[in-house]
Amino acid sequence: MTTDFALISHYFPDLSKEQQLQFAQLKEVYQFWNEQINVISRKDTDNFYERHVLHSLAIAKVMPFVSGSKILDIGTGGGFPGIPLAILFPECEFLLVDSIGKKIKVVNEVANAIGLKNVRAVHERAEKINGQFDFIVSRAVTAMPDFLKWTKNKFLKGNKNEFPNGILYLKGGDLTEEMAPVKHTYKFYDIKDFYTEDFFETKKVVYVKA
Repeated sequence: MTTDFALISHYFPDLSKEQQLQFAQLKEVYQFWNEQINVISRKDTDNFYERHVLHSLAIAKVMPFVSGSKILDIGTGGGFPGIPLAILFPECEFLLVDSIGKKIKVVNEVANAIGLKNVRAVHERAEKINGQFDFIVSRAVTAMPDFLKWTKNKFLKGNKNEFPNGILYLKGGDLTEEMAPVKHTYKFYDIKDFYTEDFFETKKVVYVKA
């Protein structure tokens, strides 16, 4: 399977022309900013579309957000999973948060470069964020019991999506021990059920009901 933008259009064939262009531009924009501020490891740059973009979009395979959904990305780093999801769901609002300011600078520069209008990026600790959201997304920033503390009181009451509001978390490996203390309803989705690449063999989307 190819490792360039064609990988995205293979798994998401219904992209608009604008979305295709935005996804196609991503690698070059990230390569430019990664040379100024390192947000992606060098080895992952070669597999950018697989390990960053496609991985982020696994959340969309579990939960295709409806128009008007508000999504918070905690610990976004250089903008994952938030930036790819914001491209895929232009009618949704995304707030991307990280405690490291230089990473948020990259997020803002990338969003501006590809013309993303539905993304706001903030340099702040997750606990300090005011506001409520339909879903909170993240990519393995901490163990789930700690993550749940960061997300307390940050969910909207009404549900508009297929699942009740909650967390969609990208994580790999055996999560039995980590999830044992979690009292919320949760479910694992194997990413290998959506994609055939070996990279996703042990990776999951974890849905936790708010």
